[in-house]
Order: sequence, then C-alpha cells, then structure tokens
Amino acid sequence: MLAACSSGPLYGPTSIPPGSPVVSSTANWPDDTAALPAPLLQARSRWTAVRWAELPGLRDDPLHEAWNAWLKSCERPGPVFAALCSEVRRLSIGGVDEQRAWLMARLQPYRVESLSGGAEGLLTGYFEPVLDGARVPSAEFRVPLYQPPLGLAQRKPWYTRQEIDTLASAQAALKGREIAYLADPIDALVLQIQGSGRVRITQPDGTQRLVRLAYAGSNEQPYKSVGRWLIDQGALRDASWPAIKGWIAQNPGRVNELLWSNPRTVFFREEPLSELDATSGPKGAQGVALTPGRSIAVDPGSIPYGTPVWLASAGPAVNLQRLVLAQDTGSAIVGAVRADYFAGWGGPAGELAGRLKQPLRLWVLWPK
Repeated sequence: MLAACSSGPLYGPTSIPPGSPVVSSTANWPDDTAALPAPLLQARSRWTAVRWAELPGLRDDPLHEAWNAWLKSCERPGPVFAALCSEVRRLSIGGVDEQRAWLMARLQPYRVESLSGGAEGLLTGYFEPVLDGARVPSAEFRVPLYQPPLGLAQRKPWYTRQEIDTLASAQAALKGREIAYLADPIDALVLQIQGSGRVRITQPDGTQRLVRLAYAGSNEQPYKSVGRWLIDQGALRDASWPAIKGWIAQNPGRVNELLWSNPRTVFFREEPLSELDATSGPKGAQGVALTPGRSIAVDPGSIPYGTPVWLASAGPAVNLQRLVLAQDTGSAIVGAVRADYFAGWGGPAGELAGRLKQPLRLWVLWPK
C-alpha cells in the first residue's frame, strides 16, 4: 500500500465496539502533573492532551525497536520533529529507561479522536509479498506487471482493470512496458494492493535475480475490495486470501469477473535489492524505508508523516501496545483513528496482515 497505493482490508467498513481503557502505573515516573495543553485540531481529527498514564503498556515496550524506525524518519523529518533528531540519534544507544524518560520530558501525548469525539477506530495490516516471476512470458508465467504507461498523466482516470485487459488502445499503451510476469493473477492483485513486493525473476538465460517492485503510480480508479465483492455475492463468509484462492479453484471461469470487480490497478518500477536493502521494507509515503512492526500507514489529514504514535489494539490476530511511526498512507486508510500496520515481508507477515482487522486507539506524541 505504499505511497498512496490502494491498500487496506479485504472487507468493507465495519463498526468497532468501544474498548475499555488500560491505565499504566505511574510509580517512580517523572512528574506528570502540569496543566494539560488545549486540544489541537487537524483536518480530519482532534487531538486531546492526556497524561502519560493513559498510554497502555508504556512500561513494557522495548523502545529500541521503535527507535530504529524513528532514525529512518529522521532521514526525511518534517519541520516539527527535525529539531529533535539529534537527540533521537544520541538516544539510539541509550537504554529503554532513558528513552522513555526522554519521551516523557520532551513530548506530550494527545489522544487521537474523530472530529465528533470518537476515540475508537480500525487497525488492519499490510505486508510485502515475496513472489516468483519471469522476465519473458510462458505457459506458466503469463500475468504481466507493468511500468507506468507513457502519457499516464494525460488521461485521468486511466483505463479500468477490465479495459486494460480488453481494449486494444489500452494494451497498445502498455506494449513494451512489461517488467515481469507472474503465474497467478491473484498474486498480481495482492502485489498491487500491497503496493510493493519482492520478486525472484528468472532471466531469459535461466539465472535468477531478486528485485523489489515499488509503487510507481496507478490508474487512479477507485479501489474496490474483491473480498467484499465475494461476500456481497454470497460466495464467501471469510474473505481471506486463502479463501479467495479456494473460491477461484472452484470457479475458474469467474476469475476475470472477480478481478474486474476492482477497477484499480497499480504500476511499478524495478529497484535492485541489495543485502542492506533486504533488511528493511520498501519506502513509504514519507520517503523512508518501513520497519516491520514499527511503521504504520495513516491518513495524513489526521496524523502527519514522521509523527511518533502510541498504538493500542487487542483482538484475535495480535495484541499490540507499542510505539510506532507514521510513515505511510494508502487510499483505503481514511479517517482519524485508522491505521495499517506494516507486518514485514513473506509468508508469516502475509498471514498476519490478512487476519488483522480489529479495534484501535492512537495517541500522537507531539513536542511540548
């Protein structure tokens, strides 16, 4: 879902029941009795100042994991946090107690609320797929992944997914723009929804090359969930990717109908993947590499890029109480208390991302 890609849950919107607040003990903490500042208004959210004691799990988070993500944000900091980056870098070798004391001394927590005052929202997940592909088409590898077509900016929105597959004019515009070919059209769809992926490409001479395909644009058509489409059809109750693939196996003649229910498609650029690059995720909308478990995608109208955020979410997939960095966005990530959790890359990350859909609370940590 990277850099404004159409990511988000397979299902449609759902109501989230309010959760009970969890309050951390404040014994032996720095003094936190000063008068609280006034609320801050953003385009799509209201921030209400709170005591540090409101943040659940503050004593238990291994903050050094989040510090690695914060160091990446400091490669392209916004004006509000740029002045703190020298201290963030110094504290990267500090202990968790020192890091936590610094947070409490330099930052003020604000509970993120909707403009109407709601503090409960939705957490979903995304990941970076790892796939096999080929440089040239074959009977096995026949699903193309494209670079942006020339003249993409001159036609907005561009052709729909169905038109790309069926219209000669769309196919002519994409001729010669193929990067690689995948075997499974659903894998291609997953890659487009996530916005980035790692692909082991078999070259014409038989050698293999691992590359990253990064988001390079879209046809600017609206994103429609294929999982939601299957549920609305009465075809599935569980619209996970394994369930969707199972439905396809039983309904091979309806694959295009499923795919075309989502008119949005994404174009890529190929990037070399060095050993160092492979230790981090792709770049998000902030322009810095994402950190598994510590980067989230947000609505920038609610939370600016580069903002440290305390996240709390409990549900069947995972229980989270931790410091994360707002470093990405997506077209399906809209609203005040809304986040997409970057789970990492490969199979286990994809499994977590596919199951993650649960209640969410957020607190931004803003300079005093």
